[in-house]
Amino acid sequence: MGQWDRFLEPYKQAVDELKIKFKGMRAQYEIENVHSPIEFVTGRVKPLASIYDKCLEKGVSFEPSRKLAEELQDIAGLRIMCQFVDDIETVVNQLRMRNDLRVIEEKDYIAKNKESGYRSYHMIIEYPVQTVHGEIQILAEIQIRTLAMNFWASIEHSLNYKYKGLFPQEIQLRLKRAAEAAFSLDEEMSQIRDEVREAQKYFSEYKETPNTYFQAKNEEGEQK
Repeated sequence: MGQWDRFLEPYKQAVDELKIKFKGMRAQYEIENVHSPIEFVTGRVKPLASIYDKCLEKGVSFEPSRKLAEELQDIAGLRIMCQFVDDIETVVNQLRMRNDLRVIEEKDYIAKNKESGYRSYHMIIEYPVQTVHGEIQILAEIQIRTLAMNFWASIEHSLNYKYKGLFPQEIQLRLKRAAEAAFSLDEEMSQIRDEVREAQKYFSEYKETPNTYFQAKNEEGEQK
């Protein structure tokens, strides 16, 4: 195993463990038959090429070291997707209360979005990973956003690679308009969130009742 493999292994372990824990939060809400603020969770360890680019940007030597671990706080990254903007605050408060991680920094790009139009809530956490050599404290970044915010960010990220951050003015304007449209969608959905949640709960309960579900399907078939 190379030095980079040894250096990144605890980060991979942290991402795997946190994904399981956050998915477990969602499952607990479902068991209690209440709306889950977590729609789904993803996670990744930053690839070496991205680590190299970040080292150049920050003026850090591209080699496994304590300094690199301190400077690059998003080597381990997780995203928690929510249906509604209000769900983000719920998730943030839940994470603050956990005793298996420590929140060390928060950045609210929803209340004050970036110039590009980017919106998301970022948390830098410290998470203990148990290894054969003892406990290691790993820094990880958690991004919490709605599905609409995530769609916009994914498009902007792809375009950023194409233009290497130097967007043509026309593209910049269109991205900003798209960001505002995405946020308007989130606001509109928040206005009817109670109705949406009630409908989702009804559909879930209806689908989980086999006799009712299949009876309805048979009736549909008879009417055709």
